[in-house]
Amino acid sequence: MDLLSDIIGVMRTGRPAANRMRVGFPWSYRFAPYEGAGFHVLVRGSGWLLMQGRDPVQLGPGDVVLLPAGDGHVLSGSRDGAGAVPFEHAVADPSGSIEFLCGKYRLDRRHTHPLLAALPDLVHLPARVGDHSHLRGALDLLAAETTTRRPGRDAALAGLLDLLLVYLIRAWFDDHGHLGWPRALRDPAITTVLEAMHRTPGRPWRIEDLAAEAGLSRTTLTRKFTDLVGQAPMTYLTHWRMTLAARLLRETDLGLASIAQRVGYASPFAFSHAFKREFGVAPGHFRDARPGSAPVASLPG
Repeated sequence: MDLLSDIIGVMRTGRPAANRMRVGFPWSYRFAPYEGAGFHVLVRGSGWLLMQGRDPVQLGPGDVVLLPAGDGHVLSGSRDGAGAVPFEHAVADPSGSIEFLCGKYRLDRRHTHPLLAALPDLVHLPARVGDHSHLRGALDLLAAETTTRRPGRDAALAGLLDLLLVYLIRAWFDDHGHLGWPRALRDPAITTVLEAMHRTPGRPWRIEDLAAEAGLSRTTLTRKFTDLVGQAPMTYLTHWRMTLAARLLRETDLGLASIAQRVGYASPFAFSHAFKREFGVAPGHFRDARPGSAPVASLPG
């Protein structure tokens, strides 16, 4: 069971998109808030990323920024972001000295997973020689695919974008190994419990069962799990079950009885009650409001 892949797979909706652009001075672009996560790679030149409530972040060649919550921001050649225009209005300049790669992932933000919620609103990964070599390799491949028209380009881009998101989160985890979720995913007992929940969410788990999986007492498991994950084990299990249920409601036409069984509830009534408590709406209303199946629009360029 690959926990990070499982979490990203359940949270993601639609298809990711990416674009590579070259511009000249002056340049300043505004990115609106987005229902997902976005990233930028400064391929050449220098610039600034500005976001409300934060000091400007200076970017150099090879720097990467991830915005896990899709917050609005400005990417600019000046520290004050003067004259920023919507990125949708950007005009490429093939002779420009600034080049950057932008991408975005659509994620279901109605029920953000605690692992993704633990990430800061801005992750800045400077281009230090030798750091995160796998991430750098994926970026090189992605940059190459955004400028090619070779057969298989769309499939390659989708796969590389998925890979890049994993590598970006891994890189942040590697740099912040003292924090909760990075520690949780390195702790054998906690990882065993998380994997058991994800592998068989429909099993009628009790705290005694989870403690036995971890080889810990109930008290020790609850304390350790809560300290690292940020939620008690049974609270996390409910959250994960509801996240899975939301995906099934969003992507399938399975009946409530079938969904309830898959996520560990004995009846549609018990499942509906738990779902409404978690999401604020009944499962049927949630399904009626699901977005269309159209793919994410490409970035301009």
